[in-house]
Amino acid sequence: MLLYYKNKKNVDVSKKVLQFMFLLRFVSTTFITFFLLHIVFKQRLNETQNPVILVAIDNSSSMLAASDSSFVKKELFEKLIVLKKNLSEKFTIKTILFGDKVTSGDEPPVFNDRESDLETLIKDVDNNYSGLNTGALIIISDGIYNKGANPLYSSEKLGYPIYALAIGDTSEIRDVSVQKVNHNQVAYLGNNFPVEVLVKAKKFGNRQITVSLMANGIEKAKQELKINSDNLLSTCNFTLNAGTVGLIKYTAKVSILDGEKNILNNDLSFVMEVIDNREKILLLATNPHPDVAALKDAIVNSTTYELDYAPAANFNKPLKAYSLVIFHGFSNTELQILNACKNSQIPFWIVNPTTAENLPGLKLLGGMSRFNEAEPLLNNSFGLFTISKELEVLIKDLPAVTAPFGNYNLANTTESLIYQRIGVVDTETPLLLFTETNALKSALFIGDGLWKWKFRDFAEHNTHTLFQELISKCVQYLSVKSDKSFFRISAPKIINENETIELGAEVYNKSYESITEPDVTLVLTNDRDKKFNYTFSKTAEAYKLNIGILPPGEYRYAAKVKNNNELYVKQGLFVVEEVVAEKINTVANHTLLYQMANRSKGKLYYPNEMQKLENEIVNSETIKPVTYSKLSTSLLIDLKWLFWMILCLLACEWFVRKRYFAIG
Repeated sequence: MLLYYKNKKNVDVSKKVLQFMFLLRFVSTTFITFFLLHIVFKQRLNETQNPVILVAIDNSSSMLAASDSSFVKKELFEKLIVLKKNLSEKFTIKTILFGDKVTSGDEPPVFNDRESDLETLIKDVDNNYSGLNTGALIIISDGIYNKGANPLYSSEKLGYPIYALAIGDTSEIRDVSVQKVNHNQVAYLGNNFPVEVLVKAKKFGNRQITVSLMANGIEKAKQELKINSDNLLSTCNFTLNAGTVGLIKYTAKVSILDGEKNILNNDLSFVMEVIDNREKILLLATNPHPDVAALKDAIVNSTTYELDYAPAANFNKPLKAYSLVIFHGFSNTELQILNACKNSQIPFWIVNPTTAENLPGLKLLGGMSRFNEAEPLLNNSFGLFTISKELEVLIKDLPAVTAPFGNYNLANTTESLIYQRIGVVDTETPLLLFTETNALKSALFIGDGLWKWKFRDFAEHNTHTLFQELISKCVQYLSVKSDKSFFRISAPKIINENETIELGAEVYNKSYESITEPDVTLVLTNDRDKKFNYTFSKTAEAYKLNIGILPPGEYRYAAKVKNNNELYVKQGLFVVEEVVAEKINTVANHTLLYQMANRSKGKLYYPNEMQKLENEIVNSETIKPVTYSKLSTSLLIDLKWLFWMILCLLACEWFVRKRYFAIG
């Protein structure tokens, strides 16, 4: 108003021009003033997401084992490209390859995976695509799975239909095969060990075959087996002697009969390690207890250890022969034995102590007069050793044990594998802890009720395998002897041909401080005496070497490092086992595919019915786009168009002022 209203400088300008300029300035300054008020706008945004169609292709070698292998190699992928192109008009298509692993991408399958794992496919799909508008899963497979659990049950939980495109031949063929070999992983020098060979024969009734065990081309044992039916499944039991230390490769063979369609499954190799000593474990118990029986069974069932059991009150033998002493119901009465362990540097494990004194790594204030029902809580950051994913899941469901109530003061050297959950409260109070003092390892299980965990494992899985794993892992960590050498190599002993081979190395100076300055080299020699040279890559405190995937066979290695003019050499060997799962069974399992599709409200189709599959998905009433609505808030100053409008208003005013230059 001061600029345009009754200003003597504007007397020569018409009233309409002045009003127009006043309006321009009023509107622009008004909007600029609004910015200072921090005005917020709310608006509702709608976003439409097309259904996602997942196309999973079996990339295993059994896909090429049937009579339609030429179609699978040449035409299948081309037809899939057409199918995906037609579906992509209404849907988002994502391609997955599965076999011994699951990968995503549009690369064509090469059908060279050594195993088929349908269960992992279902789990991977559920984990990675659960947040999307997934409409259907198309599985292109022969239905053969030889790794993982039955996928039928996990497929029901997806919540959308599975459409199966069945590949392969379901016709039974004349075949004799070695289905499986049951054997120990470890045997001890001079001991006998059992081997069970599971033989299957189809459509070869009233014939006789020879089942034999070979080692280094020499026949170690054989049996004659009469095929008395057209569908025979029989077990041949052998007993062999462990006469040589090291890794021994055996081959179970069945004789080839005239008319067999598949002779690739007539032999099956396996590897055993023969060692010349067994760790001795001493279990001392104050009183009979179910926990003692659970510990005994878990240790005895492991072929790695030899267990001696004795009542603590009657024990008076030397301890030097033992790699680990386990005290159950420890009290001050056994203090002399405990001190003997400490003096002899023998690791010990106290389970369910009855006293609060002399506990490794723990001071318990409050005594043993009051107790809690404590459920196990896994420490996810535990780093002394690893446990399987299955055991991690089991620990979450294990029942409570009785643990003393009090103040737990831990030493700095302790690390807990399992904490206590009291009611609904997660605590960091230890239930199972480990400690190491002056290079002496020890452990403490403060609860009473290990036997409940054994029974829960049996109730869940019909075996005690996971409970035995827990006890064996603890015993293994405690009983293993520390390596005091200045150069150490960690390498697998037995590994599958489809797994990446990784080696580790550690170098120490005279003060046992880890160093990474010198180079570590390795020469790898295969069973044909061909040598390969490698150099370890350096990390912050150690060395690593990724060799990759190697063909089946026996490999010897020699690793070297030179430190302070001293040459250190470590030698060893490992065996790469052939994965033959895809050779054993080549008959397609379309029944499984039908059941997976039927239970998920999908359908089964064959390669010549791809058009029907396309029509089914396109016309489905359940596979529809989903519109998501969300409320969005924004500041007035964030509206870019408002900036340009204000700029235009001010520019227009400036232009008019220039036109009528009489205005100041």
